[in-house]
Amino acid sequence: MATIIKIRKGLNINLEGKAERSLSDFVSYESELHAVFPDDFPGFVPKVSVKPGDRVLAGTPLMYDKNRPEIKLTSPVSGTIEAVNRGEKRKLLSVFIKADKENKYQNFGKKDPGSMTPEEIKSLLAETGIFAFIRQRPYDIIANPQDTPRDIFVTGFCSAPLAPDFEIQLGATDKPDAFQTGLNVLAMLTSGKVYLGIHNTAKLPCLKEAKNVEIVTFEGPHPVGNVSVQINHIKPVNKGEIVWTMNASDVSFIGRLFLDENVILDRLVALTGSEVPKSDRAYYYTTAGVCLENMVKNCAEQSHKRLRYISGNVLTGTQIPSNGFLHAFDNQVTVIPEGDETHDFLGWIAPGFDKFSMNRSFPTFAIQALTKKAYKIDARIKGGPRAIIMSNEWDKVFPMDIHPEFLVRAILTKDIEKMEDLGIYEVAPEDFALCEFVDMSKMELQAIVRQGLNWLYKELS
Repeated sequence: MATIIKIRKGLNINLEGKAERSLSDFVSYESELHAVFPDDFPGFVPKVSVKPGDRVLAGTPLMYDKNRPEIKLTSPVSGTIEAVNRGEKRKLLSVFIKADKENKYQNFGKKDPGSMTPEEIKSLLAETGIFAFIRQRPYDIIANPQDTPRDIFVTGFCSAPLAPDFEIQLGATDKPDAFQTGLNVLAMLTSGKVYLGIHNTAKLPCLKEAKNVEIVTFEGPHPVGNVSVQINHIKPVNKGEIVWTMNASDVSFIGRLFLDENVILDRLVALTGSEVPKSDRAYYYTTAGVCLENMVKNCAEQSHKRLRYISGNVLTGTQIPSNGFLHAFDNQVTVIPEGDETHDFLGWIAPGFDKFSMNRSFPTFAIQALTKKAYKIDARIKGGPRAIIMSNEWDKVFPMDIHPEFLVRAILTKDIEKMEDLGIYEVAPEDFALCEFVDMSKMELQAIVRQGLNWLYKELS
């Protein structure tokens, strides 16, 4: 019987605009332009290996890590290199690929993982670019192929606002077989166990009956789907230990490499948000890095407002322009109002019957508890930085055995000893997204945690 863990702290933000499976039978979405962003892969220091005009296949390396040259990022599609974009001090920002009408793949040959050593498997994953989808704790960076992790943690669901259903994603096409194959491969790369976290409502056999893993069932509010929360409640990370993490949809990339002999970075993407027309709120079968311009073009026509386009969810996603791209780890695109043209009469003094509230500021606090009302929330911060942190405010939505306020203070003061004592090795920026949402002081907590992790990694490596 699977272990069941119930999370009590957290906050579900019920937003309007969830993708409805019934509205579309996995619409196929294509675009001529694709992009790869090295900043999507923390800890990856890119050195580009292509130039404009080069022909590439799906799986051709585009760049490699200067510090670990065996780790590469590969093209998600076949086509021609359109541009290599750089920023200040020639920092590599992105590589654009103009895709062929029909995808052609670089074949890596038939491989039997059962006859390969862990080192051979890691070498293949690094060469094909799939290893870059494996993160590690501590530091929440791309894992090191030279390491042998204590354990590997796979999260089989997402609990963020309007999050896509992983069961729909894994149930599409041949992904159930690819998912189990990926789990089998991961089991060969650790000296410990592969833990699979699933939601208590999970019904898909490839999740509930997965083999070569220890299944742990979770229930509770967001961020119950965050892999850091699951690690903290299953087997926390101690100083000197390394664990690897993945989400379920990325595990399928590993399986498809061994089943199909190719790098296939297809994704089933949920188009969500209050400003998406109801007929467009669906799942789209596409490829990582695809240009989203045609997918979201109906949003501006219907809304007549300034909109915010997000690759990912509203708490941790990346803001993009209307002709932006799907970032590497994202299975969701969200469109919400910018809100800068909105002026609330009487401001916070107004009754606020249509406003979301996590405390008793508005009558909706009671409405939320009694109904499943979906709210239309815009991107306004609604306030400015304050020189005070409300005690216990973040802790109400932070379900890990860590004191978030003291940890952030230690990060700001760069106190390594306190950072270690307070659990810095277990966290990722996404774990502080809800703290940032409820924070009255309007601190950019995710950015602070990312800077702290990067600084600590630089100091201790």
